[in-house]
Amino acid sequence: MTASTSPQNAAFGLWPSPISAAIVAAGATPLSQPQADGVDAYWLAGRASEGGRTTLLRQRGAELVELTPAPFNVRSRVHEYGGGAYLVAAGTVYFSHFADNCIYTIAPGAAPQALTRPGSARYADFAHDAARGRLVVVREDHAGGSAQPVNTLCAIGADGGETILAQGSDFYAAPRLSPDGQSLAWLSWDHPRMPWQGTELWLAQVNPDGSLGTPTLVAGGPEEAICQPEWSPAGVLHFVSDRSGWWNLYRLAEGGVQALCERAAEFGAPHWTFAVSMYGFDSSGEIICTYIEHGVSRLARLSPGSGKLAPITNPYEEIRELRVGGGVALILGGSPHIPLELARFELASATPYVLARSISELPADGYLSVPESVTYASGANGQRSAHAFYYPPCNADVTPDAAAKPPLMVISHGGPTGMATNTLKLATQYWTSRGFAVLDVNYGGSSGFGRAYRDALKGQWGVVDVDDCVAGARYLATRGVVDPERLVIRGGSAGGLTTLCALTFHDVFKAGASYYGVSDLKGLDDDSHKFESHYNEYLIAPKPESEALYLLRSPINHADRLTRPMIFFQGLDDKVVPPQQSEVMVTALRAAGVPVAYMTLEGEGHGFRKADSIVRTLEAELYFYLRMFGLTTPGQAPVVAIENLAGAA
Repeated sequence: MTASTSPQNAAFGLWPSPISAAIVAAGATPLSQPQADGVDAYWLAGRASEGGRTTLLRQRGAELVELTPAPFNVRSRVHEYGGGAYLVAAGTVYFSHFADNCIYTIAPGAAPQALTRPGSARYADFAHDAARGRLVVVREDHAGGSAQPVNTLCAIGADGGETILAQGSDFYAAPRLSPDGQSLAWLSWDHPRMPWQGTELWLAQVNPDGSLGTPTLVAGGPEEAICQPEWSPAGVLHFVSDRSGWWNLYRLAEGGVQALCERAAEFGAPHWTFAVSMYGFDSSGEIICTYIEHGVSRLARLSPGSGKLAPITNPYEEIRELRVGGGVALILGGSPHIPLELARFELASATPYVLARSISELPADGYLSVPESVTYASGANGQRSAHAFYYPPCNADVTPDAAAKPPLMVISHGGPTGMATNTLKLATQYWTSRGFAVLDVNYGGSSGFGRAYRDALKGQWGVVDVDDCVAGARYLATRGVVDPERLVIRGGSAGGLTTLCALTFHDVFKAGASYYGVSDLKGLDDDSHKFESHYNEYLIAPKPESEALYLLRSPINHADRLTRPMIFFQGLDDKVVPPQQSEVMVTALRAAGVPVAYMTLEGEGHGFRKADSIVRTLEAELYFYLRMFGLTTPGQAPVVAIENLAGAA
């Protein structure tokens, strides 16, 4: 795509853009879970054109092979968010197939074969026990269709037989065998905690019969969050802990737990999905790691003996995953100029080689907005600081009207314990190339800025996050870079609650979009799956104190105060935020005479994977805003039905 040589005049929001919704849907291939096995590199890639199916790819030299052709879908639903859906060990692949939740194996040169039998169990986060010819996995058993399935650590033999190794905790993760196969480490935690509040790291000997000896608590507790336990080549147990207020690296030494590199930086991330890796060991035992500082990822080599952290030059500002082995590092990363990609780094030379790109063909630079990292005052009397990425409108084909200012779209990320990054995303450029400014907010409660910032949302969901989005919009309006009369806000999942609260309890935004968003906190408790069933005790308050706050903060209870137009998008198969969360709000707005649109999507869950869904929702959201701004042309075909349109301002 090349920029025009003759810039034209066009109103903000109506700029002609080469970045269509179809390009957004087709151009971004989801990449995840890289692994190395000797010289081979493996990773997962999404197939939006195949209904969002996820497939496993292997790069061996110059040969790229798809190991799981249709209908196989490499995906796990343990904790609903999944992750850790496959493992490669000595050339053999083990993976979870989404359709039947069974584990399949792929021996070298062979087709996939079922290892487990269909039933009520789901599996994730595999470890290979070579000495005993088995897998150690996290198992989630939904026998009887219970909303509170039973989670255990389980061993699965070569014949598919299953043996429980550890049980009794509400949740398990990260089973990791020592190099000699004699010790097993793992994480566990219990309700009402989420894993970024407090987890426990356990260690047990593996008995000759494969059972576990009496476990020893290594680290962690109700107020200490542990993540990513790993064994060094020499058999030393390492892990990440936030005991200092930051997720830093530690190891188990003879004298106890030893800090390796005390730094105001995050070497870990919230455990939303299994098997995320942010560090690994080279052959000498040194640690190759990534960490987040001021919202930006760094890559470094850490010497466990000296604690010296040596930077490794690389082009990325977000490193989502890092795997180390065989003298190479596999990095899943991106930057404001680079969409998410998978690169192979030769550690001896720090030379990168790109294995896969999420976007194969980029628009010309003239259509791509480069974000500015901003920090601004928020909260009562501006006593807190909030962080965000600001994207100005950008389109080489347009000469903006110097007397006009662009509309602003504020994005509230999901989680809410999540994080906005500055990696190039066509979904963002779709808006900026049309003349929208975008502010992607890392509100209080976001990860990547230390425990205190993450805990700013404790008991304050629907308050702190909303304040930071409102303050961000006002900050840019005060700077004079956006139109204060055309401020909109959008968010998905937890970000949907932030969006609804901002529109209900503040008079700043003129319209909004909720993607499978939360509107009723009590309903969320009633409908939530096990993993998040007590999350609101952290975000709002423990019961019964939460009842009054639920009434106070749930937008559904204050629909009379919501007078701004809204559009809702909802997957009908969503088990995390069920459709009724959107439906009750749509019904309330419809009855109140507020302009409202509602789009449901068959076969979609929590997050849209199908290309057609991505196209339909983006085009509908744009159309909705343009109608609200009075920018649509007479006779333009409606993309989505908008009820109560006569009431639009």
